[in-house]
Amino acid sequence: MWRLRRAAVACEVCQSLVKHSSGIKGSLPLQKLHLVSRSIYHSHHPTLKLQRPQLRTSFQQFSSLTNLPLRKLKFSPIKYGYQPRRNFWPARLATRLLKLRYLILGSAVGGGYTAKKTFDQWKDMIPDLSEYKWIVPDIVWEIDEYIDFGHKLVSEVIGASDLLLLLGSPGETAFRATDHGSESDKHFRKGLLGELILLQQQIQEREEEARRAAGQYSTSYAQQKRKVSDKEKIDQLQEELLHTQLKYQRILERLEKENKELRKLVLQKDDKGIHHRKLKKSLIDMYSEVLDVLSDYDASYNTQDHLPRVVVVGDQSAGKTSVLEMIAQARIFPRGSGEMMTRSPVKVTLSEGPHHVALFKDSSREFDLTKEEDLAALRHEIELRMRKNVKEGCTVSPETISLNVKGPGLQRMVLVDLPGVINTVTSGMAPDTKETIFSISKAYMQNPNAIILCIQDGSVDAERSIVTDLVSQMDPHGRRTIFVLTKVDLAEKNVASPSRIQQIIEGKLFPMKALGYFAVVTGKGNSSESIEAIREYEEEFFQNSKLLKTSMLKAHQVTTRNLSLAVSDCFWKMVRESVEQQADSFKATRFNLETEWKNNYPRLRELDRNELFEKAKNEILDEVISLSQVTPKHWEEILQQSLWERVSTHVIENIYLPAAQTMNSGTFNTTVDIKLKQWTDKQLPNKAVEVAWETLQEEFSRFMTEPKGKEHDDIFDKLKEAVKEESIKRHKWNDFAEDSLRVIQHNALEDRSISDKQQWDAAIYFMEEALQARLKDTENAIENMVGPDWKKRWLYWKNRTQEQCVHNETKNELEKMLKCNEEHPAYLASDEITTVRKNLESRGVEVDPSLIKDTWHQVYRRHFLKTALNHCNLCRRGFYYYQRHFVDSELECNDVVLFWRIQRMLAITANTLRQQLTNTEVRRLEKNVKEVLEDFAEDGEKKIKLLTGKRVQLAEDLKKVREIQEKLDAFIEALHQEK
Repeated sequence: MWRLRRAAVACEVCQSLVKHSSGIKGSLPLQKLHLVSRSIYHSHHPTLKLQRPQLRTSFQQFSSLTNLPLRKLKFSPIKYGYQPRRNFWPARLATRLLKLRYLILGSAVGGGYTAKKTFDQWKDMIPDLSEYKWIVPDIVWEIDEYIDFGHKLVSEVIGASDLLLLLGSPGETAFRATDHGSESDKHFRKGLLGELILLQQQIQEREEEARRAAGQYSTSYAQQKRKVSDKEKIDQLQEELLHTQLKYQRILERLEKENKELRKLVLQKDDKGIHHRKLKKSLIDMYSEVLDVLSDYDASYNTQDHLPRVVVVGDQSAGKTSVLEMIAQARIFPRGSGEMMTRSPVKVTLSEGPHHVALFKDSSREFDLTKEEDLAALRHEIELRMRKNVKEGCTVSPETISLNVKGPGLQRMVLVDLPGVINTVTSGMAPDTKETIFSISKAYMQNPNAIILCIQDGSVDAERSIVTDLVSQMDPHGRRTIFVLTKVDLAEKNVASPSRIQQIIEGKLFPMKALGYFAVVTGKGNSSESIEAIREYEEEFFQNSKLLKTSMLKAHQVTTRNLSLAVSDCFWKMVRESVEQQADSFKATRFNLETEWKNNYPRLRELDRNELFEKAKNEILDEVISLSQVTPKHWEEILQQSLWERVSTHVIENIYLPAAQTMNSGTFNTTVDIKLKQWTDKQLPNKAVEVAWETLQEEFSRFMTEPKGKEHDDIFDKLKEAVKEESIKRHKWNDFAEDSLRVIQHNALEDRSISDKQQWDAAIYFMEEALQARLKDTENAIENMVGPDWKKRWLYWKNRTQEQCVHNETKNELEKMLKCNEEHPAYLASDEITTVRKNLESRGVEVDPSLIKDTWHQVYRRHFLKTALNHCNLCRRGFYYYQRHFVDSELECNDVVLFWRIQRMLAITANTLRQQLTNTEVRRLEKNVKEVLEDFAEDGEKKIKLLTGKRVQLAEDLKKVREIQEKLDAFIEALHQEK
């Protein structure tokens, strides 16, 4: 019975096929009918051999007809192509019911096939994300090992549409995983669905035959249609092609946007700590680090630096910065109307990341490029860095600013924005600005692996271009140049002949060649426009532009998006071709440097400038700490000695000598007290602080410059000297020290009580030393005045000058006068000067009164000092009389008391200054030294200036080459893994 119902359904399909094919001449061949239909209704056909399938009792129920009992049917003879009316009404009813069911099932079959085809198309259009596999957390791949996402998705789709059997092996797998029926039921379903597919194929073949037959009768109509002009057909095809390209572009953009959002979500989850693994450094970041290290090592860009980078060159205000901003998808550069804004090269490293941010190489601050405040701060920072790089008297600088920009969907590459080429130096610019810009541009473009992005303003006459000649000189064959025509919207409006734009893009107008030519629009001239608004305007312009509609421009040659993709592909192609060769050259350089070091410095470590600075820093800090280990006795001795050397002249000349001219002890003591009080109030504390500060400097210098034996390294001498001078310059003595010191010194000088004989003898010894030193200085002055004595004249063959002879005669005359009156006062009277002059004139010596006074000063000074020394010798036994206040004694030793007071003041002052040095000033000096060392550590130019020599430079080169080689090797390994 089920066979009967199945045949009825098949014949219903055959009837509909015959009815739909009635417009075709000829009858339907029997072989085209379904097998079941032929077996039931056409059993008498001579070519038909009916084969009945054997009954299997193991079949399970599948449809509503499976429960009907099977019985043999008898068929009446019929004519070919004719189907008789049957009287079995249950079968007719079932046939009509099943007809509706299988129509629905057939529609589902077609819809499922179409859905699968659409799914495959979308699958092919999804970009290959294998290179971003590192972004996806490892847990996703671990889950994927146990769960088949593809099979599960297919099973869900097929289960929802009841088309499980149409999708091949994945569907079968899902079917087996969910169906608990027997194998026979599965075979039955598959066979029934196969018959339906065969019917659908027969229908499609009939329709194809019908179309071919209809085509034969419509020949005349087609010939009329061919009379349409060729121009209209070309226009129509171009219009369709343009719409297709734009449609494909929109689909691609939408998929890229969805893919970008997906990657952003994945990276955000990873940043939040959902997946605890350390992210790998991106390939472009590794390459950018190599370029940064290489730029520090090889600032002159000689032949050793052949690593690729994209060099953006163009005339001033041609739109270089705007193109770079469109590629970076953010307005990151300072702008100005017509004035030069790019004053130094800016290296921009574009890489992919979850957030759109920018950061400088030497800073940890991230600028959020989605916020206008951060964008303004970034532009201001770039402008400040440019002005800082430009030296005084210059307009541009070759120093590079390194900037990293990360964001979802950015093309990975390294671009260098150069100052715009100018033709005329205007007021306010340095005279050599034009030549400097040319030299900077040539330095970057002469790299044989650098990709030159030549920017040309499309809104100005091509004959005014300067950069095209420069680019053609650097790359005459155009093997690494990409030409970009900006402001095409203005060019289309202003250019009288649009074919001129076509000539530019085809490379026929300029005398330069290029790998590719692109036309872009970077805004309407409003600096406040957002990147999204500019991009929408650019796409809208090219969609409506006649340049595309008339095929002057091709779809792949327009928009900054296509430009970015092309530049990125060219950049990475150049990197893969040249990076290994560059790594080999650095390996050879490293070997040569290591060999040179072993030959010249076999026993020294390879310390670069930073390591040498750290070593010198530790030595300097150790020497500063050694200041605090100086003994108090040593501090007081050198302070007391230095202070006496500073004040001894004042004490003897302004205090002791004037007081000694008095006639009695009372007047002597009064004069001494007054002068000491004046000295203490005005000069002494300041002199003492100066002496202490100079002593601290001397001790610090002694520790800094003292040789350390065999371990001493003279390469640190310049650095130590600079640190010492800068530290002393920054150090300031405590202002309150003088006030406290004045009180202490005043109290010390007021004390006159010598307690014991030991102090008395010490005062006498101190006084003798001071007077003997002054006497020696006075005798030397007299000798220089009168010339050599008779011994030196005979032994060393020296003679006196005429002036010395006059001084000698005057000295002899004054000595005669002193012998006559040993208690002569310190000053000569006018009559005495006249007498001496006349006596000398009588012997034929003409003298001036001022010469007599000068000579008298030295002669009397020597006489006074000798007399004071003799008196000092007499006072050695005067301590007994001092204790009795010199009562009933002719011996007066007030001058010894004066020198004791001075000596005691010096000792107390030295002790006070020592305490201040060890407790305060040494620590402050140590702090200043640390600050100076920290400042020097951050100042690279200062270290280069202070740590110099062949040894330092060789170590620096060796370190840089090793670092570059290691980074290049790591980059090459990562590059191979990405492949």
